[in-house]
Amino acid sequence: MIKLDDRLIQISRVNKKFSNWSKVFKCEPELFFMVENEDDIIKIVELAKRYNKNVRAIGAGHSPSDLACTDGLMINTDNFNKIIEIDLENKTVTVEAGIRLYKLNEELQKNGLALSNLGSISEQSIAGAISTATHGSGINFSNISSQVLGLTLLTASKGKINCSAEENEDIFKASLCSIGALGIILKVKIQCESAFKLESNQFPMRFNDILNDLDSIIDSAEHVRFWYFPHTENCIIWKANKTTKESKPQEKNYFRNYIISYQLYQFLLYISRYLPSMLPLLNQKMFNYNFSQEKQFIDDSYKQFNFDCLFPQYTSEWAIPLENTKEALEKLYDWINHNKENVFVHFPVEIRFSDKDDIWLSPSYNRKVCYIGIIMYRPYDKPVPYKKLWAEFEKIMRSYGGRPHWAKAHTMTTIEFEKTYPKFKEFIKLQKSLDPNGIFLNSYLKRHLFDQTDVKAKL
Repeated sequence: MIKLDDRLIQISRVNKKFSNWSKVFKCEPELFFMVENEDDIIKIVELAKRYNKNVRAIGAGHSPSDLACTDGLMINTDNFNKIIEIDLENKTVTVEAGIRLYKLNEELQKNGLALSNLGSISEQSIAGAISTATHGSGINFSNISSQVLGLTLLTASKGKINCSAEENEDIFKASLCSIGALGIILKVKIQCESAFKLESNQFPMRFNDILNDLDSIIDSAEHVRFWYFPHTENCIIWKANKTTKESKPQEKNYFRNYIISYQLYQFLLYISRYLPSMLPLLNQKMFNYNFSQEKQFIDDSYKQFNFDCLFPQYTSEWAIPLENTKEALEKLYDWINHNKENVFVHFPVEIRFSDKDDIWLSPSYNRKVCYIGIIMYRPYDKPVPYKKLWAEFEKIMRSYGGRPHWAKAHTMTTIEFEKTYPKFKEFIKLQKSLDPNGIFLNSYLKRHLFDQTDVKAKL
């Protein structure tokens, strides 16, 4: 039986069930801790070492995989979320690892600063976003991890390690996308820039027209992404550039955004579980209702980068070399529209772009990439058929040199990672050095990093 001191008793809970945001993966940790400071986390890691327990730190639990799951000790970092320092002269911010991106965005805005690029949501903790190389879109912009100047990592064998490009550089490059395998991130120093507005332009375009002009479209704005509506010819393109123009934010429309696009759409998706052949028509109608007209907005950068992901979903996303984008999308389009297995797909297929970096396990390591993401919604948290789509999607992504997004469920094996990541073996060597007894490993990490089957998360 695990013995806790008074402080750990105060912040611990038993019989706490955890599920990720999409409610696809669940687990029951032996002990669940709501930490508030570094000392709490250090005590828990020492506890894990003493009793040979696995330990995982979680933030929002937004990863649509079992990456956060454990049957050992689980550390929730929601209250480990302070801003330690804002350096206005050098435009940097140092924060505790549990701070959520949306809170960080708001605090930076108050101080006239902003992150250079963001993903589609800001619910994640900064440590979670870094650990999975969360990205936005813009071919000359790298992922969020690349904006980090330094961090403090709590390891099993060496305690706290400060690392940056000047100090413990190998650990730094590995920890910037470590999927929690090296230790627990305690604090992060991030390079920001002056707060800025983005002028966005969103408009419809035909799928083939985009592919025929893909290179120029990718370079046509600072930030470019587009969404394809399966079983149709329709896409919407979103472009955004910095501006000093007066704000023109998106107006909220309760009936359109909540009643029709959320509640009615979710109900129709629920019906489509029994009548999947209605999905092509539903995709077309939703496009016509919400996306067939051009839209222009001007607002603070973080408000423009983010959008509503609606309700829980199965999701898969892979990064392929930029030069393979057109062929891969053509093949995916052809399968979606002509597959003989009667597989029908929800909208959207999301296409984004990212610059290369030198982070060891980043999907954009040493290459510019196109991220392609697919989803299947779970209306009212109910399951929908998705495995045939996933299998074909992964087959296509593999054939074009794809690397899966670490936060999302995938079937990539250790041998495949060794082939596609030049620094993979070095990462594993470092992992064994910093965590010799594997206390930070869980089913996900054992499965993908070491080809060990230890499935305790429930799908």
